[in-house]
Order: sequence, then C-alpha cells, then structure tokens
Amino acid sequence: MCGISGFVDFNKKSTENILVAMKNSLSHRGPDDSGTFFSEQPNYNIGLGHNRLSILDLSEQGHQPMVVDNLRIVFNGEIYNFIEIKNDLLKDGITFKSNTDTEVILRSFQKWGISCLQYFRGMFSFVLYDEIQQKLWIVRDRVGVKPLYFYYHNNLFLFASELKAFHQHPGFVKEINAGSLALFLQYSYIPGPNCIFKNTFKLEPGHFIEFSLSERLIKPTPYWSVIDSYNKPKLRISESDAINQTEQILKESFNYRMVSDVPVGLFLSGGFDSSAVAALLQTDRTERLKTFTIGFDVSGFDEAPDARKIAEYLGTDHTEYYCTPDDALAIIPKLPEIYDEPFADNSSVPTVLVSQLARKNVTVALSGDGGDEIFGGYHKFNQSLKMSRGAPSLRTVGASIMDAINPDYIPILKNQYNFSTRYEKIKQILRSKHPAEILNVISSYIPETEVESLISGKYEQLKTNFESYKQVTNSDYLSQLLAVDYITFLVDNNLTKMDRATMSVALEGREPFLDQHVIEFVAQLPSSFKIRNGVTKSILKEVVYRHIPRHLMDRPKKPFIAPLSVWFLDRLKDFFIEYLNDKRLKSEGHLNFEPILTMRDQFLSGKNINHQKLWNILVFEMWYEKWMK
Repeated sequence: MCGISGFVDFNKKSTENILVAMKNSLSHRGPDDSGTFFSEQPNYNIGLGHNRLSILDLSEQGHQPMVVDNLRIVFNGEIYNFIEIKNDLLKDGITFKSNTDTEVILRSFQKWGISCLQYFRGMFSFVLYDEIQQKLWIVRDRVGVKPLYFYYHNNLFLFASELKAFHQHPGFVKEINAGSLALFLQYSYIPGPNCIFKNTFKLEPGHFIEFSLSERLIKPTPYWSVIDSYNKPKLRISESDAINQTEQILKESFNYRMVSDVPVGLFLSGGFDSSAVAALLQTDRTERLKTFTIGFDVSGFDEAPDARKIAEYLGTDHTEYYCTPDDALAIIPKLPEIYDEPFADNSSVPTVLVSQLARKNVTVALSGDGGDEIFGGYHKFNQSLKMSRGAPSLRTVGASIMDAINPDYIPILKNQYNFSTRYEKIKQILRSKHPAEILNVISSYIPETEVESLISGKYEQLKTNFESYKQVTNSDYLSQLLAVDYITFLVDNNLTKMDRATMSVALEGREPFLDQHVIEFVAQLPSSFKIRNGVTKSILKEVVYRHIPRHLMDRPKKPFIAPLSVWFLDRLKDFFIEYLNDKRLKSEGHLNFEPILTMRDQFLSGKNINHQKLWNILVFEMWYEKWMK
C-alpha cells in the first residue's frame, strides 16, 4: 500500500519542488520510503511521485518510481497472484531484478501491453509512463479498492491517491462543484466519477486511461464491469454444491489476502462477513489470527461482546477497545484532513479508531467489506423488493393523496423521528417504477427536493451510476439491486471509508470478499441462494454455520456506527454548535443558513430531527474550513 501523485504540464511551469510537495502531502500513506521522477520534455514537464509502505520485498529493490527500459511506474496496492505471473514470465526467458509485484506489472506490460490487466488479481492503482511512445497509462483495479483522482484543466493534468496532493500544485483551481455538493448532502458521500471540485474526477473501478501526450486527449476506458457478471446466465447448481463451491472460492480469496512480509490481522465485528473471514482463515492455521474490535458503551451500538464470543470460539488473538466521546472528539476534527473530500459516513470515526488499534500490532488488516453487497446482506434490498409490489396506478394515487396532506397537520405522527423526511421519501417510493429506484430513495438521507432548499443558488444535476441497473438485462430484480449498490455505495462510501481510515495510520487495508473470482461466481448464483424467505445472505450464512454455532451468530444485525445523536447532546454539543452557527454559515455562502439553523435548534431542543442531515452539513463546514480558507 502506498501513495502516488504526479502531473503532466503542457504549460511547462511545473517544477520538481512542486512534485516533492505533492508527494510529501501523502507521506502518511507510505512512511517507509519515497521517490520522484521529474523530466522536462520538449512539449511538457512530467513528474511521478511515490510514498512506500513496505509490505512485500522490504528491500531497496522495491523503491519507486521503478524503471524497466523505457517504462516508469508508480504503483499503489498489491497483486496477490504476482508469483504465478512471474513464474509464467520466467518460463519465457524474462529476467527480474527484485521480488516485487511492481516489477511484475512492468514486465507484464512489456509482454502483453494493457491486456496484462486481465491477469492481475488484486487491488491497485498505478500510473505508467512510456517515454518512447509518449503515453501515460492510468489504471484502477476492478473493484475500486485503491483510489485514484485526476484533474485536467488549463493544459495541466494532475493525478493522486488523495485530493490533498492537488492542493500543493499552484495550477490547481479549487472551485466547488455545486452539483457534487448536492449529491453529498443527499447521500453523505459523492458518487463517482464526480468530485467536490470542478474539472476533477475519480477514475472509476475497472477503468484505465490511455493518455497520448502528443494528442493531449484523455478518455477512460472500461476493462471489467460487475454488470457483465450479473448479465451472465444463472448457474444450474444444487444448493449443497453451491455452498461447497462458495466456501472453496472464499478460502482461496481469503488466503491470497494473507500474502505479506509483515504482520497481518483482521477487523472483527462479530457479524457474518468478518466472522466468515476469521473462521475460514483460523480453521486452517495453527498460529492465532490477530483480531481487533471497537465497542461503545451505548445501548444498541455495541458489537464488542458478540465479536469477543466469536474470537473466543475460534481461538483468535483478540484485542478490543471501547470508544468514548473523548475519543470521538479527538477524531472528528481530523476527518477533513483524513478524507479531504466531504464524507459523512459516521462509521468513519470507529473505523479510524480500530485502524489505530490494529496498527499497534500489525501492518496489514483484513475486513469484511463487500459481503453485504455481493451476497445481499442489507435489509434495504428486501425493503426495495417488498415496496415495489402493488399496482402502479394505486401507488400513484397514494402518492397524490399524500401530496394533498400537509404532514405538519398530522399531530399523532409529526413528532415521530424524522417524520417530514420519511413522509417525503414514502411519496417518492410510491412513485418509483422499479426496485432500484426505491433503493436509491432508501439510500438517500435528504430528499432531492429538500437538498434544493439547502443549497444557495442553482446547480447542475450531475449524472451518477444509480441508473446503471438498466444495463443489467437480466430480469432478476435482486441482481439489479446488487449491481447498482456495488457500483455506488460499496465503491464510493465503504471502500473510501476504509482506505482513508487505514492509510491515515499507514495500515494496509485488504478486502477478502472483493476478489473478481468471488464476485463473478456469486453473481451467477440463483438469487434465491442469497435472499430466501426474507433471510439475507442465506448461502454465506450456511458456510459460516459449518464453522461457528448458530447460537453465536443468529442475532439482529447491528450497525457499525458511532452514537453521534447521543454525543451531540452531551460531550460534543459545544463542537456541534461551533460549526453550525449563523456567522459561519453566512460567511461560507454555499448553503442557505435559515433552514439549517432551524434544524439545529429543533435537534438541540429534543425534537426528533434526523441527526444525519445535520452531520452532513457539519462535515461540509469542517471540510470547507480546512480546504477552502
């Protein structure tokens, strides 16, 4: 795991000092080593920067930028099957100077060109410069585990693992994209390829850019898509065979993620996903797997006792830590620095804390991310399918009746938690014509109509990947839901959260479920193996039951989130008020302060206001102060 950054400047104004500043801004991602390459070409200046967190081949042979003949590369991530690829290349007479996966990428590119991507099994983003061909290749892994941002404006191209590197370049114009701000308020994250700044984008998973430096044109090109997997015919397979094959392919994927020359551990929540990873890895090992859990002394939020029971049963070397309001207060002001784009999933707080806990003992940590998206674990999938039932005409009539009723005049209901927002979302659900449209409504925290009232001025409604369900031609609704959630929420919320949290403490986060072989196989399983009679993740649960007794696993699903609504009225109250005050909101200018202050006062007076709305706004205000002033 590393950090990469760099530029191509057709104005020829960028200097090596600027490159060093960009690289240094990402030192937290790779404190073990760093390097740069800078060259003044006739028509452009080019710079490649790298920060290294040593995981494989800890020697100096792993230094980057790495060069082989006319090729130079900066690479972030891991190619888990690099030894197999290397052996194939050795048979062809290709020689190597190191034991790194970085050199395997370069030698593979020499042999196969960009088609080499089909052989890579791992998480990665890299930029490869071909000095002879005068081309830059920018690549992101199939799933999007590793981030890659790019900016192209005024003949200046920038790339980096994190946006903070762009702020080090004087040519970067940091102008807020109001359409992206609207998406953030609605979803608590910014769905790709959009970014908070204009002319700035996330390279989407499974894409590469072939950048001809003579033609100066960039066009992201897909090389893999999860939609292709869902469009394949469902497998004709018995449930028992499906369980056996699922366990086998999961074991293979999980064991690949243990490849490392440094200590490896696991984030264990006690849920089915992380418990599956722990069980399948610990079962075949004599050494005790190191596991880590964060707990809360707040009813309904604490997963630590469940995780402890799983760890005791499996015999892992378990460590837990109970998060306090003081811990949260120490982390929250750092979130804008860690995420450097508005990001309001409040589970980022415990994720940073568990990363800090793990880093004291290991350099690599596995998680259970992706299990819900692949196997259908979220209740929102069930809800979307159920809510789509009923005659469309009756649903439309129901929405029209609700339009005619002011929810403020329903005294029995109006004081219930977040009632006005829920009322609006129910109307949207009734008007939705497809379960994926309902999923989109459920997944949003602030209805689009309310977002419009919060943002000052007009803005462009940006395209997102929420419409991608239409590309899943399979008539299976669940497959469409899983595909769209994978492309949106998994990539831009969950994987962003994990990458920034782990990298903030130089910890490599790995996602054992997010292997293309696992994804492709499970996508082709019948949907009845995933959700059956309302039971989510059915087939994964059957795998887990083989290794952990049902009585330890069968319990209500708990969210891995911080109890902010409790803390905002207690230890975090002053911090909350500091950022949501009229003077600050007026001076910032992007949001309408009147409705925000009304929500704030209602929340502080004990009314049932959705605290996530206020958290989104608070996060934006903190981010604005950090990066725009």
